[in-house]
Amino acid sequence: MLKFYLSSLRIGNHENKLIEMTESGNKKVAFINSAMDFATDLERREKSDKLNIHDLERLGFKVEILDLKLYFNKPNNLEAMLEHFDVIWVRGGNTFVLAQAMKLSGFDEIIKRFHRTQKDIVYGGYSAGVCILGPTLKGIHMVDEPNQKPYGEHHPTIWEGLSILDYVIAPHYKSDHRGRSQRSLKGGDFEHGNVSRK
Repeated sequence: MLKFYLSSLRIGNHENKLIEMTESGNKKVAFINSAMDFATDLERREKSDKLNIHDLERLGFKVEILDLKLYFNKPNNLEAMLEHFDVIWVRGGNTFVLAQAMKLSGFDEIIKRFHRTQKDIVYGGYSAGVCILGPTLKGIHMVDEPNQKPYGEHHPTIWEGLSILDYVIAPHYKSDHRGRSQRSLKGGDFEHGNVSRK
């Protein structure tokens, strides 16, 4: 079944849970960094991606960047590529940009199908990668700019989440993550900024 490892910031505080969830897999991670496609400081973005990737590599994972832009209007190719991975890791950034990239590549429908069919894969990530899982992005606009349009102004803002979760997670509530002040609407197994669900 589809399993979740969700954090407020980067790898979070429960690395051992992620290792346990993937102990029987191939340790290959598809690293999706599309939530940062709005960034103009490319050097800073690359440095941030490297830190994120290092977090996973030091736990024994083999990480490959999966650029959703390369799969815009090619959902079958994207789904075939995802078959090679044990973990899909979606990093933070702008949730509205991430929603656009997921829609244009077909990732949104693929991950929902993985959830419905209980595919044996881990969806992990933090911040925007967590926010996108709920039914709506309303409220997220208080911290993420909804009108960021790196793929073209003609693409409408997406206000719907993936609805894989039937509640919204505000991952930075009571965290010391700079510039964030959000509220968790429902906890589940929520501890120190991490959610792990099997």
